This record gives sequence, C-alpha cells and structure tokens, in this order.
Amino acid sequence: MFSEWKRKRAAGKVTAGDGHALRRYRWWQPFSRALLHLRLAESDGLRHLWSVNVKLWGDSDGEVVADLYRDGHHVAHSKLPAIFEVPGGTIEVAVSGYGLKRCHFVSSDGSELQLTPDGASAEGRRARLRQTRPGLSRLIGAASLGMLVVALVLGLPQIVEQVTNIPLVAERVGTFSSPIHLPSWLNVSLLVAALLASSERALRLRYNWVLDGGLFDGDD
Repeated sequence: MFSEWKRKRAAGKVTAGDGHALRRYRWWQPFSRALLHLRLAESDGLRHLWSVNVKLWGDSDGEVVADLYRDGHHVAHSKLPAIFEVPGGTIEVAVSGYGLKRCHFVSSDGSELQLTPDGASAEGRRARLRQTRPGLSRLIGAASLGMLVVALVLGLPQIVEQVTNIPLVAERVGTFSSPIHLPSWLNVSLLVAALLASSERALRLRYNWVLDGGLFDGDD
C-alpha cells in the first residue's frame, strides 16, 4: 500500500489521455513494456476492460510512465508511481529497478486485486508457467528468493566495510571489518545472480524493500 503522502503526490501527476488506441503487445517488447488488464462493472451495467501499459525503459525524456486505457482507448497518463481513479476504487502502479512491483486495483472498501498480465507479455508468460507447471514455478520462485538471501548475507558485510572505510563515515561511526571476504569473480557472480533473481520476482510482481534493492535506493 502507498503511504498517504505518496497517494496525494501520485494522484497529482495524472493527466488526461488523448483517446489513442492501445497498441497490441509485440514479441520484442518483454523487457521494455508491461501490459496488464482488469474488467470492472460500471454504472451502465457492463464490464469494461481497463488496461495499464507501462514503459519500463521510460518515455522520450527518460521518465518511467504508465498509461491507462478503457476498452482500448487512452484515458489517462502519469509518471510513476501512479494512482488512477477508476470505477469503484483506484489502480496503483509502481516499479522498482527490475520491473513492476505493483499494479493492483484497490477497491473503495480497501480490498486489493492484482491486474492480470497480458498473455503475450513477459509477466503473462511467467503467470502461464505458474498455471501450467506449478511445481516448476514454485522451484524457480524459491531459487530466486534463496539467491537474494545468499547475496544479502554474503554481500552486505562487505559493503558496510567499504562504506565505513570512507574517511568522513569512519570519523562519525568508526570502521567495520567484515568477517566475509570473497574473491572479485564470486562477488560479481553474486551480483549478476541477484539481478536475475530480482528480475524474475518482478515478473510475478513480488518485491521486498530489503531483498530487491529498496534498502539501498531509499524505497520505503
């Protein structure tokens, strides 16, 4: 859930859409685009399709943005994190450095529902694996989580040692000597494995502020 000040800030960034049509998801877009859908009943008695399209690499200005569509027509645009007003509640969208970490419908009573990834997207393909091969899906998920825990346990003491060796920091808090010292090639391997693990978790919209980078990028 967004904190109250983040909700107000995000709501202020939403601008009206221009009505253009939602483009079909293409096979070459899995790392640059996320597309998710939700059907909502409205006052006309029909269930309309609401879609959120996220440009993961940012727009022409480098800003990571989300666009909201109703029945395939553009109705709103926002920098991320974003909160879009929709019938019966809001859609909250946020990203991490690895992909989506939140795209949920929050109803007026506070209940939450994750939007369904488009079947052609990377998130949709990961969701299909969970449905068709649940055992393999759980194994991959457990491996991703385990790798992040290992990377944190082995890497954090070394990072703290390096930070406390900075003269300005050492003068204020003293120095720390890490009990763990790994060769450079192993530290690089751990970093690459952690990046892949967090990217896999982002395909499932799984995020933890400690394991997935928020501890260092200021995410709360």
